[in-house]
Parts: sequence; C-alpha cells; structure tokens
Amino acid sequence: MQTGAALFLGFIILQRLSELMIARINTRRLMAQGAYEVGAGHYPAMVLMHSTWILCLIGFGHDSAIAWGWLAAFLVLQALRIWILASLGRRWTTRIIILPQPLVTRGPFRYLRHPNYMLVVAEIIVAPMVLGLVWVAVIFTVLNAAMLYVRFTAEERALSPHRG
Repeated sequence: MQTGAALFLGFIILQRLSELMIARINTRRLMAQGAYEVGAGHYPAMVLMHSTWILCLIGFGHDSAIAWGWLAAFLVLQALRIWILASLGRRWTTRIIILPQPLVTRGPFRYLRHPNYMLVVAEIIVAPMVLGLVWVAVIFTVLNAAMLYVRFTAEERALSPHRG
C-alpha cells in the first residue's frame, strides 16, 4: 500500500465515521426537540452507495500514487465542509430532519440552498481522482445524481413551507 494513499484513505474513513457519529447525536437531539424525518426510505440506499464508493476507493486505490493537484482540490473541499458543518451546527445530520424553526441562512446557506449536496457531488468526483480512479468518479457521479434527485425532491418538498 502506498503511504500517501493509505493516509488519504484513512482520512476519508475516519472523517465519514466521525460524521456518522455527529449525525446520530444531532438527529437524536433534533427529534427530542420535535423534529421529524422525511425521505427515510432512500436512506439505506444512500448509505450503501457511499459505503460502496469508499470500498472502491480502498480496493482499487490503495496502491495508487497521489495526484497532488487533485489532493489540493480535495483540501479546498474540506474547508467548505468545515464551513457547512459550522454553519449548521447542531442541525447538521445525514438524514432529512425537519425542525419547525426558521432555516439556517448563514455561511454558505446565504448563497446556496444546498451547499452540502454540491460538496458531496464534488467529493465523489475529486476523491477518486486523487487516486487516479476516473471510472470510480464517473460511475458514482451517475449513481449519486440519481440519489440526489430522490433526496433533493423529498427535502425541497419538506422545506418549502419553512422558506420565508
């Protein structure tokens, strides 16, 4: 295994696992405050898709050299991820959880309705490219587009009554 690839893949795995823990804590807290979930039916398919994406990165990219330009792009995306998470704070989760309160309009949400989805689209392309896995980027971009169509439709329908 290449050291650079191992460090990159380890980062992605630790990041995703920590985000799942944060999401679980935030989801429980939001539900206790009267929030409700919508679109839960597609969630297992989304988890399967993202897990398979990571397994493909590991299985096919573990011995790859790092493409430094793509790694720089990935690091820029991580700064955007931090901005998104900080802006949503305790309202960030991996599920569509609707809290009957005004929507977050600070940070990147001041400019875009769904910056996190744009981030994920970019990451699904950029992370495989760090490892030279063009075909993984292409296949999972198509799968993610289908997933986001379902998810975005459900989320927009649920959020539309809360828009000011």
